[in-house]
Amino acid sequence: MQGKRILLGISGGIAAYKIAYLIRILKKQGAEVRAIMTPASSDFISPLVVSTLSENPVHIEFWNKETGAWTNHVELALWADVLLIAPTTANTLAKMASGICDNLLLASYFSMKGKTIIAPAMDLDMYQHPTVKRNMETLLSDGVSIIPATEGALASGLEGQGRMEEPENIAAYLNDFFLSERTLQSKRILITAGPTYEAIDPVRFIGNHSSGKMGYEIATSCLSMGHQVILVSGPTHLSLTHPNLQLIQVRSAQEMLEAVQEHWKTCYLGIFSAAVADYRPAQVESQKIKKQADEFSLNLLKNPDILSWASANRSKEQKVVGFALETNNAKEFALDKLVRKNLDFIVLNEYVKDVSGFQAETNKITIFDKDKTTFEFSLKSKKEVAKDILSIVLKDYK
Repeated sequence: MQGKRILLGISGGIAAYKIAYLIRILKKQGAEVRAIMTPASSDFISPLVVSTLSENPVHIEFWNKETGAWTNHVELALWADVLLIAPTTANTLAKMASGICDNLLLASYFSMKGKTIIAPAMDLDMYQHPTVKRNMETLLSDGVSIIPATEGALASGLEGQGRMEEPENIAAYLNDFFLSERTLQSKRILITAGPTYEAIDPVRFIGNHSSGKMGYEIATSCLSMGHQVILVSGPTHLSLTHPNLQLIQVRSAQEMLEAVQEHWKTCYLGIFSAAVADYRPAQVESQKIKKQADEFSLNLLKNPDILSWASANRSKEQKVVGFALETNNAKEFALDKLVRKNLDFIVLNEYVKDVSGFQAETNKITIFDKDKTTFEFSLKSKKEVAKDILSIVLKDYK
């Protein structure tokens, strides 16, 4: 971060109180910081505080009526290595996505030739609103990186996703951005990971033992190569943060399908490593089922086939990678899946308890391409396996 020039945009949300801490972290790491505040943001944090901590004047309006000075937004944009807008409110997000330019911060954004990174902050219902999601998709397509909001207590008194990421993690995002030399040449890659949980009642579910480790290692490797990643993750204890990562957390197969359907068209490659439950209960009880009879039966319905949907709804340029975890007749079943679902590649992982597969730290894989060419690898850590997978599926990537 030493000598990096951060143009910090602050919009009018309660999370603006965190910006004082962020500025101190960035300055301590050697960055230069200049700030633009929207007029509304000064209700949440004092311009004097921002100016004092950044050691630079704060810019709010195009024209300072007291001094007669004009703030040149083009000059600010040219100065910056990166524009970070934190917090990004739903209002600012919408204006960025639709091309509205009615304040100094937005004018600077539209003048930026370098990277823009945003850290949204809003109430949970706003964050999940279809309009907000569409606006974030538009900005992702425009090359803006999004630091996803986190879950926790919100100013409204509710609990859920909408909190702006913590200052130290935002600073870590910026560090990762500057370490990545190929960010602007990256492709968007969609990855699914982990299990899905299919609810039986409020406390029980049908699931499997997938830890999500393989999918998360693939995502980590993609990010280290400079790619933008959309990671759709089922329930897992794992965590991953990066400025080029959009993490979407789901529970059920239906939720995973909806996330894939929303983002697939904007991605170059889909790597579907999630262990999606094949079936779900036909009826989910609203109250906990009490243990009474000696026998209990569940009526199950087949879950949607996410991999088949992605394969059937892709352009000629998009590639699809599937996974097959098998306990017997492994090669036969994997090749059948490759052909039946019209995949570009399938990664076969033969299950050996505590050695390869769910919960294990290692995998032994064989990859087949659409011509049934075989690429076989020895037993390795999942981190190394992720690199092997990408060496094959990205071999024609320019």
